Amino acid sequence: MKCIETELAEVLVFEPQVFSDERGFFMETFRQSFFSESLKNRGLKALDLVQDNFSRSQQHVLRGLHYQCKHPQGKLVRVCTGSIFDVAVDIRPQSKTYGKWVGRVLSADNHLQMWIPPGFAHGFYVLSEYADVIYRCTDYYAPDDEYVLAWNSAEFAIDWPLRNELPILSERDAKAAVST
Repeated sequence: MKCIETELAEVLVFEPQVFSDERGFFMETFRQSFFSESLKNRGLKALDLVQDNFSRSQQHVLRGLHYQCKHPQGKLVRVCTGSIFDVAVDIRPQSKTYGKWVGRVLSADNHLQMWIPPGFAHGFYVLSEYADVIYRCTDYYAPDDEYVLAWNSAEFAIDWPLRNELPILSERDAKAAVST
């Protein structure tokens, strides 16, 4: 497995080694010791991942930008089917990189995984017909503690790969949206 740094030092991309032949492929998607070492080697706090969550979304669905305050979750995001544009936004008030964001295409084909640290908002936009996404989290999902930022906030100016269409939003995400 390989750890790739992004424009934001704490947001990392993990690329597993894939072994394939005419029968299919095999890859190791997670190893706690490698994950912890990758964080420690960059001066970051090593964290344990305690819960897997799974979602399926159709094309043009935009999820997030979600975050938890009392129980901030770090998330290792992986796509099992399809492709998404995955986004991490630094919303930690005292951070030197507050308001900065990183986005990457994650897909079942490229096998990339993105680490979204605790204190960052997370969202994604579905590029394929549908996408199956697994989030491996550092804390348990606490729906009463979850907040949503406007996906189209001028403060963050995320360059979503929309092709002249408006995204499909959940009711909760739509209430957080601002006009473009």
